[in-house]
Amino acid sequence: MKTRKSTTLKYHSSPSSPSVSDIATTQQQNLASFSNMARKSSLFKQTLIATAFFILAIYALFTTFFHTPLPVSDTVSPSDDAADVSSVEFPERRADGSGSVGKVKVFMYDLPHKFTYGLIQQHGLARGGSPVDDVTTLKYPGHQHMHEWFLFADLAPPESDRLGSPIVKVADPEEADLFYVPVFSSLSLIVNAGRPPGTGSGYSDEQMQEELVEWLNGQEYWKRNNGWDHVIIAGDPNALYRVVDRVKNAVLLVADFGRLRPDQGSLVKDVIIPYSHRISAYTGDFGVEERKTLLFFMGNRYRKEGGKIRDLLFQILESEEDVIIKHGTQSRENRRAASHGMHTSKFCLNPAGDTPSACRLFDAIVSLCVPVIVSDNIELPFEDIIDYKKFSVFVETTAALKPGYLVSLLRQVPAEKIIEYQKAMKEVKQYYDYTVPNGTVNEIWRQVAQKLPLIKLMINRDKRLVKMELNEPNCSCLCSNQTGIISSL
Repeated sequence: MKTRKSTTLKYHSSPSSPSVSDIATTQQQNLASFSNMARKSSLFKQTLIATAFFILAIYALFTTFFHTPLPVSDTVSPSDDAADVSSVEFPERRADGSGSVGKVKVFMYDLPHKFTYGLIQQHGLARGGSPVDDVTTLKYPGHQHMHEWFLFADLAPPESDRLGSPIVKVADPEEADLFYVPVFSSLSLIVNAGRPPGTGSGYSDEQMQEELVEWLNGQEYWKRNNGWDHVIIAGDPNALYRVVDRVKNAVLLVADFGRLRPDQGSLVKDVIIPYSHRISAYTGDFGVEERKTLLFFMGNRYRKEGGKIRDLLFQILESEEDVIIKHGTQSRENRRAASHGMHTSKFCLNPAGDTPSACRLFDAIVSLCVPVIVSDNIELPFEDIIDYKKFSVFVETTAALKPGYLVSLLRQVPAEKIIEYQKAMKEVKQYYDYTVPNGTVNEIWRQVAQKLPLIKLMINRDKRLVKMELNEPNCSCLCSNQTGIISSL
């Protein structure tokens, strides 16, 4: 905006004083400037207010159409303070992975005595003993499959006495997640084998198996879910062999899968359990000075199936000067000799028996004698928490049968490495001891508890499946080892 020049007369004044026209011109410019600023400020305020209204409109639209309100039971009333909000509880998850709160609940069947204590009496009768009035007073006989006794004895006391267990024993089957069937299936085999020829003792393991299945089929909770939520122990590889097809839905507690087909047993469904070690544990210090023997083995030389490797290893190793390899069967005297041999040897040989596993592996671990495992299809207990490569030497069967290979391999192991193996064995030794409070029994129950989510899946899946007859076993799970092993230190 241009200002016109003033035509008024000029008064004489000093050079430093502004003229009247200059003052007028300056005032007009200031008024114009203030007018422009006022208009700009008004426009900015209008824009700001419009933007605020727009944001509020968008928020209201989102809240109305997209926000889902909490259920009434989950909301906090306006009167509640901040402390109340922090106390809201959310569902916990079990260690087994299920969504329920608390430990897995297990109900143990009160089986007829002919499946439990009655078998202890039968064991005594087969060896010349006399009947007793109260079979519950009998002591379970010692053998390598005593796990069935230790699990039974763990669940027998009241729950208040079972401190530190990963599961809860319940007296009401309606509360149970799982059902334990405490049959002494391995002891039954020993009784059967101990019958003197022609004595007519009247005991039959096969008959016991049939009667067990008949009893189970009469139980409401077995029929309810086709046995999926039941746990049955069959530690001896031959235990329940006659009826395993009729109880295979259950979680089977087994030493290995040597006598089971892929559709009968698997690592996903079942639990591998340790043998009960039969020799005394080593209590000395770490070291190799007192262990003069390089490699030790004492056991039955002649076995069937995969155990035939034993005789071949005898032929290769029995002439080695720093190797002790002896034929021996189960007896008190032989156990003492085996205990001394393992405690004074650096390495203990663990070849396959009639099935891939054998009790001397666990004897070796508690003796701090480094296991040398020659069993390509072996499965081992508790491998989710135990790395056997930290304290064992695995040798493929074909390599072990090469003359000189095995002893040459072991002689290369330095003393420091052997001591490292010994320390690793001591760290895990409790997992192979059924008698200590937080030992094998608790670990077996922990493994069983982890199966619960899969069991629930199978129960629900079984309800909708159409039964089909398959020409081949269908194993939709991780089964036993069929791929061999890595032979290395």
